[in-house]
Amino acid sequence: MQQPNNMRGRQVAQQPSPLAIRTKKYQLDKDTYTKMALTQVWKRDWWQAVIPLVVLSLPAIFWFSWWWIAAAVLVTVLYVLLRSAQVTGVTQMEQSKALFERVSYEMDQRQVLLRLNQEQGMRLTWDMIETVRRDKEAYVLYLKQPDMTGQVAGWRAWAAKVMYVPVFLHLPTRIFNSPNDLRLFESILRRKGFLPAEAGTPAPDAGGKAA
Repeated sequence: MQQPNNMRGRQVAQQPSPLAIRTKKYQLDKDTYTKMALTQVWKRDWWQAVIPLVVLSLPAIFWFSWWWIAAAVLVTVLYVLLRSAQVTGVTQMEQSKALFERVSYEMDQRQVLLRLNQEQGMRLTWDMIETVRRDKEAYVLYLKQPDMTGQVAGWRAWAAKVMYVPVFLHLPTRIFNSPNDLRLFESILRRKGFLPAEAGTPAPDAGGKAA
């Protein structure tokens, strides 16, 4: 299984900009992550479960037997369980531990800091973010899939891409200290191109990507 290596390691958090937006401490619940990740995976990869169902059912068109149908359903169910177990397994991995620690967030034009304490934290630059989704009660920042070039090749590289498990930051609106901080954070997201620009808003920074 491909590791969420965007979250590997632990580094000393650098001093943030005086203008950085700081949030309250928050810990992403593992059950919440699992539910959101499974929804994302099956919304995106539902077609993968259809393949064994269709392929193993084809012989029944020419030589009908309930054995073909039963085999197709069994393999499909096993694949769904395996893929789902891969997602839930992320919560048990040492490499993804930082996702589920109690941290505060500090955001500015350069980066997002996940601060565990005054000395320890994780730094994510905006070019590590793929897309941002704005829900009614939270922002979800999806990290880019790690570049496996040079690490694996051939079918392993293809499998790593197809079986990728989404890694994301979940920032509930309630952890922001004021409505003004929420507006400033949305302004940064718009400038980076992750949210639709409002009328009169400057063009997104280079490297920004719309959700």
